[in-house]
Amino acid sequence: MSIIVQKYGGSSLASSSQIRQVAKLIAERQKTGGQLCIVVSAMGKKTNELLGLAHEITKHPSRRELDMLLSCGERISMALLAMALNELNVPSVSLTGSQSGIITNDVHSGACIIEVRPERVLEGLKKNKVVIVAGFQGVSRQKEITTLGRGGSDATAVALTAALGAEACEIYSDVDGIYSADPRVVDDVRHIGEISHDEMLALSHSGAKVLNSQAIEWAKFKGIEIRARKTGDLSRQTRIIPENQDQKPLIKAITAQERLFCFSFECPSSLLKLIEALKELHICPSQLLGSPDGYCLIAPEDAHGLERLNLDQLKGIRRLPDCSSLSIIGNNISLHMETTHQIVSELRSLGVRILGITNSKSRLILLLNLTIFTKQFVIYIKEFYLNELLSTQCICFKCQCQKCHRSSGCQIGQAHSIR
Repeated sequence: MSIIVQKYGGSSLASSSQIRQVAKLIAERQKTGGQLCIVVSAMGKKTNELLGLAHEITKHPSRRELDMLLSCGERISMALLAMALNELNVPSVSLTGSQSGIITNDVHSGACIIEVRPERVLEGLKKNKVVIVAGFQGVSRQKEITTLGRGGSDATAVALTAALGAEACEIYSDVDGIYSADPRVVDDVRHIGEISHDEMLALSHSGAKVLNSQAIEWAKFKGIEIRARKTGDLSRQTRIIPENQDQKPLIKAITAQERLFCFSFECPSSLLKLIEALKELHICPSQLLGSPDGYCLIAPEDAHGLERLNLDQLKGIRRLPDCSSLSIIGNNISLHMETTHQIVSELRSLGVRILGITNSKSRLILLLNLTIFTKQFVIYIKEFYLNELLSTQCICFKCQCQKCHRSSGCQIGQAHSIR
């Protein structure tokens, strides 16, 4: 009998009435045949509420204790959904990440899944039960509870899809797939029906909070198709699929990030010193770019502890102020040299200095001397790409919190979206 893995996001489980509605959807799906493994996120803003409580106690909570605290959010969801299903006479069982065999490395507040041992999940499925798994969490080989970072429930769902040999991985949220911008914020957006793993991964790494990057990496490695859908509405979806090798170069997305932590240095030996210093803070750099002055290193936007980095002890390394990045996403973008030249020329004509540049098969990244993307700048870029590069399908501008330099949704400071 085929297995289907479904993941429901926090917006779909934000209240008891919504949990009951999801339970009805699952009950109806079960009637069509197949076995169901359901992965759940924390209810609504529960994770942010728990983070807020931690910061009321201390400004610098222990990462281990944060994992112990934040993992409770998904456990609440799984237990309540199991109760709702049992109330509908649908046999079900809830399992934590560790009970489901989600094995991670030992990094707290940002662990990676390294293995899945789904014995208890399979045991529940063989008993014809709907198995509900708490997403976002796992256990290390040292038997420590770990969490997978923002959006980690996506990674749980894809990893379980691979381990169970499931037929499909369906991700449900409050939007019916991937759009040209956040439909809750921007008018006149366009739906993207298909996007490759590489393009989706580049989009995720470039600041678009659509799907968790670890989930996409698992899907790419295992050749899994992800179907992004709206809870309760199957009329439309976005399929994240393996790349078509014959596909011509095509720009799919433009994303931007503001107020980045960027470091500049000339000597390669300085890179080793900087990486060692970041390693002590459990921070893994997100991007290395070439620049006219040597190199630029970008730290991840959700990194904790950067404020404790002492650059006075790292000679030859300086932090670049007023940095933002513009990322162009598309299949075989590295072969699209005419477009790259056009982008650089247009930015220079606007008086924007390019601090660094790098490219890969699916992404061109430009590091710019901008503190924020002004509304006028965003409008210009949107009009330029929509009118001049008609293949462009997605534009998503994100900004970061001025106080804590974390992305929209953080508890500290006021984050917002640039429109």
